[in-house]
Amino acid sequence: MARRENSEINAGSMADIAFLLLIFFLVTTTMDVDSGISRKLPEKSEDTPEVVIKEKNILDIVVNRNNQILVEGDRQVQVTDIKRIAMDFIDNGGGLSAPKDGKPGEPCDYCKGAKDPSSSDHPSKAIISLQSDRGTTYGMYISIQNEIEAAYNELRNRLALQKYKRSYKDLLRDYKDSGSKKIKEKIDFLKESYPQIISEPEPIK
Repeated sequence: MARRENSEINAGSMADIAFLLLIFFLVTTTMDVDSGISRKLPEKSEDTPEVVIKEKNILDIVVNRNNQILVEGDRQVQVTDIKRIAMDFIDNGGGLSAPKDGKPGEPCDYCKGAKDPSSSDHPSKAIISLQSDRGTTYGMYISIQNEIEAAYNELRNRLALQKYKRSYKDLLRDYKDSGSKKIKEKIDFLKESYPQIISEPEPIK
């Protein structure tokens, strides 16, 4: 009886299948993307003069380890309330701006706030202090930051529509497309009118 020889296994097609499976998993697998906040940090200055800040010009927002938000130490609010509270504080216009170029401070003629003497004097003096706990979730911290930024953007939008008949968002897009110096001047004016001043103390241990 003739002896049958063992035939070799063709591994070429298996390599192709493995390669296709690898491509499939690479294409279909979702990868986590880190989220963050775009923020320009101030440069270190050797000759920083000591500045006296009135307590009424600081809006204290504290988030504890249970993600509970306290405003001014005792009022508990929801994250959806932060935008309105920040806008009321920034836009209060209860006093004068900081002196500039040797000129005395001026009242805010574009502010629409309540002009409460116990709240911020001027948008250029309004500081939002956001302090978190080491147990605060990152998602909650980001949500509050987004609400604060939304408050500034809405105030800039309102002033832009009033002065230029175009929203702040549209001006940013126009500048990105054209790089126009005139549009840049308008954007700078809106940013100076409502400067984003946020203080972030060390987290509570």
